[in-house]
Amino acid sequence: MTKVLIATDKPFAAIAVKGIRQEVENAGMELVLLEKYTEKKQLVEAVKEVDALIIRSDIIDAEVLNAAQQLKIVVRAGAGYDNIDLNAATACGVCVMNTPGQNSNAVAELVFGLLVYGVRGYFGGASGTELKDKKLGILAYGNVGRNVARIAKGFGMDIYAFDPYTPAQIIENDGVKAVASVEDLFRTCAIVSLHIPATEETKNSINYPLLSLMPKGAIVVNTARKEVVDESALARILEERQDFKYLSDVKPGIDAELAAKYPDRYFATPKKVGAQTAEANINAGIAAAKQIVDFIRNGNIQFKVNESV
Repeated sequence: MTKVLIATDKPFAAIAVKGIRQEVENAGMELVLLEKYTEKKQLVEAVKEVDALIIRSDIIDAEVLNAAQQLKIVVRAGAGYDNIDLNAATACGVCVMNTPGQNSNAVAELVFGLLVYGVRGYFGGASGTELKDKKLGILAYGNVGRNVARIAKGFGMDIYAFDPYTPAQIIENDGVKAVASVEDLFRTCAIVSLHIPATEETKNSINYPLLSLMPKGAIVVNTARKEVVDESALARILEERQDFKYLSDVKPGIDAELAAKYPDRYFATPKKVGAQTAEANINAGIAAAKQIVDFIRNGNIQFKVNESV
């Protein structure tokens, strides 16, 4: 019998596990749970006799993959998959998938939670500003970016976007202004929301020259990945510009330093919470189970993210 392992040090909600179990067992497969594990060796042991693996932010590296001799597929319940060694997975003949779009609304809503908190002075009682009529730049117009644009319309914001992989016409069709370059986006918008993955191309791409282009009263919101922002550039711009704010769901390595020096202009959530809603939890988990069933039964690789195996 095909065995599907849920390995999560931060468990799914019980209702999500129930939904995953239903999908798996209705397909004639067995579900195995490894929740709240505390040591890597527990994960290494658990993967030895399973055919499929569902994870969240858990690290799946060469050691784990080499131990999983029967493993055919790993599905990351979420959009990002930089916690999986794709090259090692390919070398082991393991298909890796993500579940794009399942937590997009949750992340997009958090963008505006952070923004309202920031522009209102962290609810300290002093006079703040409003989001209405402010220019919002969306960097990457994927599933999250589209949801950010949708919500921004309700705030009455002036919305711009840049995505080198999305045709301008698609962006414009949503009532969003497409700009020609990332420089144009930062030059135009006082508020920029980051939704780019951490790749060799994007790591440290949010650098000092780019941040320096932003108008007075600049705010950068990062609910993507910490690696996309150059930390030295962030520290420099916060020191030089008293009008600059950085609001993040992903702590940079210098979080403590920035929080101590700029408590009124820097904020990072204590833990990454972008996808931490009941709805996103359920949606991503069940989507992962459905993709595994479809892959095992039909060979469907629609959401595959690693090289051919």
